[in-house]
Amino acid sequence: MNDADIDADATDRMLLQRMSAGDRAALGVLYRSYHGRLCRFLSRLTRRGDVIEEVINDCFWIAWQKAGTFHGDSRVSTWLMGIAYRCGLKALRQHGDEPVEDDTLPEQRTPAHDLDEDRELRDWLGKGLDRLSADQRVVIELVYGVGHTLDEVAVIMQCPVGTVKARLFHARVKLRNVLPALAGETSIHREKLP
Repeated sequence: MNDADIDADATDRMLLQRMSAGDRAALGVLYRSYHGRLCRFLSRLTRRGDVIEEVINDCFWIAWQKAGTFHGDSRVSTWLMGIAYRCGLKALRQHGDEPVEDDTLPEQRTPAHDLDEDRELRDWLGKGLDRLSADQRVVIELVYGVGHTLDEVAVIMQCPVGTVKARLFHARVKLRNVLPALAGETSIHREKLP
């Protein structure tokens, strides 16, 4: 963990302490700090924007209720991601995961300043990630998107580190096999455009 991560975690711990004392403003600060990250993370479980927002609200409701029970065994971000992951799985059992259009996803998921090349790369990678299982997508997002260690991912997903390693290995192999073909599809589609 670098100095910035240590400072961020110390701030998050202080916010949890304030929340445990009933400070709603601290909850608001923590919510704003994590909303975008949680949207991106949860979009690896489901493409349904309504479910993502419901899960985030459930996650912060639980964090509000349990702020005083946080023992500090992990980073606050690991604790929150774990809550969000379990809430996400519960929501998927309740709602299912029907595909929806990208424009129904929360706005925070796509920064407004992205260039066309960045958007094309994101779309290409997104298509590759769509070929993975939900567990593989989540592991990829937690490790490469959010920056959690394998041990932290195991805590979040409540599974052994060996399972996390296996999911990550199989996800990388599958991406290695499907991304070149998807890149070919992208260039073919671009050549056909006027």
